[in-house]
Amino acid sequence: MPTAAGRLPYTRRDGTLAALVLAVLVIEVVFRDLTWRPVAAVFGCGLALAVLVRRTHPLAAVVFAYGGFAVLDVAAFAVGADPVVLHAGWVVLVLDYALLRWGDGRDAVIGLAVMAVAVAAIVGVDFPGVAETIAGIAVLLFAAALGASVRYRGIAREQLIARARLQEREQLARELHDTVAHHVSAIAIQAQAGLFLARSSSLSGATEALETIDREAARTLAEMRTMVSALRDHQQRPPLVPRHRIADIERLATDGTEAPRIGVALHGDLTNLPPAVEGALYRVTQESITNAHRHAQQATRVDVEVTGGATEVRLTVSDDGARVASAAHRPGYGLVGMTERITLLGGTLTAGPRPDRGWTVRAVLPRRDATP
Repeated sequence: MPTAAGRLPYTRRDGTLAALVLAVLVIEVVFRDLTWRPVAAVFGCGLALAVLVRRTHPLAAVVFAYGGFAVLDVAAFAVGADPVVLHAGWVVLVLDYALLRWGDGRDAVIGLAVMAVAVAAIVGVDFPGVAETIAGIAVLLFAAALGASVRYRGIAREQLIARARLQEREQLARELHDTVAHHVSAIAIQAQAGLFLARSSSLSGATEALETIDREAARTLAEMRTMVSALRDHQQRPPLVPRHRIADIERLATDGTEAPRIGVALHGDLTNLPPAVEGALYRVTQESITNAHRHAQQATRVDVEVTGGATEVRLTVSDDGARVASAAHRPGYGLVGMTERITLLGGTLTAGPRPDRGWTVRAVLPRRDATP
């Protein structure tokens, strides 16, 4: 049994429960004819203390309560006195619950063994009958089983929360990679163009290229700061990164002044798509264009086509360049990230060379948001 995470300190509820035990004990000491009244009073105070420490020391609380009742009953039997009966003893059910709720595996095994020995000793010296014995043991086991059930439900919930946070952080990592790769590729291309224009004495063209580099660099740094800040925050839930929409894909289109020219065509019903689907379509398009810039030699055009159907949305990104031979055999995180993103949404993604020339990426996504 795994150790329960984050044992809680004392709470007001613990104090209230301990005070209730003491109140019942006072009533019993004053109005009942108890066997060994002083001893019973001291033991009852110990039960109240066991309630207070049951979260942090569940084994000690169980050993004290069960061991104390067993020792008192055996001692009373040995001297021929009546058993020490405390109505405040009902608190052992709470201690049973606490043992399986907050105790680790070793504590649980030892505590259950102590409970079994103590119950056997108590029943042996003061047998109440078969039916009463079975009912009492069943109640004790029910309290312990309830504690184990609540414990595992809490652990399962914490694991689900941790898994959700991990998936979100992985998504942010993919967003960071996609964004930086796209902008840095654009910066590199503009830098090469600016160097060429500067060497050709075209100062206006070089200035325009430098201005583009400045904008892309500023945008990259802003997005990096946002996402890295979220990834470094280990306590709070990472903030949601603004998702891109279908309309943002159109902004990736370029005119004929730089190669390769990027053409975007949108067809069909592309309204009312889940935000996750729109964001995935944008990121796949962006990454595919980035890969075309990097790997498609002598490419003159990249065509992006998004088609919305009744049940699914199709994305096709193709270029007419000659692929570098080694690039197809060494896929980076870009293609892996695209595949993971599409798969998480219940879609499929394929990428490969065209029959004649160029490379094509195809993604098919259901219109519903299939993110778990």
